[in-house]
Amino acid sequence: MIIEKVVANIADMDKAEIEKRHIEKVYLESALLVKRIQRVKTDHGHEIGIRLKEQRDLLAGDILFMDEKNLIMIDVLADDLIVISPRSLHEMGTIAHQLGNRHLPAQFEESEMLVQYDYLVEELLQELQIPYKREDRKVRQAFRHIGHSHGE
Repeated sequence: MIIEKVVANIADMDKAEIEKRHIEKVYLESALLVKRIQRVKTDHGHEIGIRLKEQRDLLAGDILFMDEKNLIMIDVLADDLIVISPRSLHEMGTIAHQLGNRHLPAQFEESEMLVQYDYLVEELLQELQIPYKREDRKVRQAFRHIGHSHGE
């Protein structure tokens, strides 16, 4: 089976519509969510080719296939993350500036800043005395670097 478009996202579906279907999952590392062309395997052992026609990243919960009885969706494996919990706008600005200088991609969930684990970032947070914890957590989308160069 070759998948060329995402049908929907499970977060946007009615609970009753989901429950009447058998669900298979494709587990991906968050870094693979940016790949439009890849070969994957479901948790039931079925091989699927993904060749998305539209220019978009995959997201956790994206439905690759759905009929009256079955549904195949994307799920994301947990990443090793640093979860930063600044106590003030000043701390948020300080760490955001420091991470931006290192071109590290970040994600935000409520009042937390998420970055992929890096021992240098951990040392920086300790030095700046900004609260953080290291944990394995699923993210909904890939950590994406924003293209930028300092020179022309």
